[in-house]
Amino acid sequence: MSSFEPSVSVIMPAYNAEKTISESVDSVLSQTFQDWELIIIDDCSLDSTAQIAQSAAEKDSRIRFFRNDKNLNVALTRNCGISQAKGKLIAFLDSDDLWREDKLEKQLKLMKESGAAISYTATAYIYEGTRSDYVLKAKPKLTYSGLLKRNLMSCSSVMVRRDVISRYPFPQGNLHEDYVVWLKILKSNQHAVGLDEPLLIYRVSPTSKSGNLKKSADMIYHAYKHVGFNNVSAFFLTLRYALHSVPKRFFVRRCAT
Repeated sequence: MSSFEPSVSVIMPAYNAEKTISESVDSVLSQTFQDWELIIIDDCSLDSTAQIAQSAAEKDSRIRFFRNDKNLNVALTRNCGISQAKGKLIAFLDSDDLWREDKLEKQLKLMKESGAAISYTATAYIYEGTRSDYVLKAKPKLTYSGLLKRNLMSCSSVMVRRDVISRYPFPQGNLHEDYVVWLKILKSNQHAVGLDEPLLIYRVSPTSKSGNLKKSADMIYHAYKHVGFNNVSAFFLTLRYALHSVPKRFFVRRCAT
């Protein structure tokens, strides 16, 4: 077994991502900060995702490839990745998203200077293959009450201490599992620090869970329920969330050029 202990473990769950995973992996390989490991977990893909990931692992010893024995879905797959991680810091990158080449370097500097346990960055978007000019901004300091209003923390932008994320496994179900985890972490007397640069490029499609407004609202509602809100409170929180999110969706689409 390798004794290599990187500063950052990058967790990449993958399912039927043959069209995008190579670009996602390349965006990790291109980082200016190179002391990382990339853990790719294939969730029983039906296409060539596993073969592409295996090939990448054979070319670079910092890439570790795993394959689930059965389909677990993204939440449990992320948990499996965290359990395999060696780095003191965990970063997440979905197999259809991209990082700017200075993402890890700048985010590590921010966390070192702030002493924060969790951080995130602003988010740029690709909508149906076209780059959008819209950017979801990041706040310098994000508290639990601020996060309740809307989720500014795109999962693929987050970096968090391993000892912290290990206490809050991603839940499975009809909900935004990452939003649940960020809420729980920030509720436990933590706050997230934000880097207001679009170091993440997030792919959106009308068929994705983030691209379907009705599906997304239902998952947000169940996220609020999961963290302890009753039906009425969860409904009004979801309504407030939607009022913030609808303009974002409009501008992501309108600004795609």
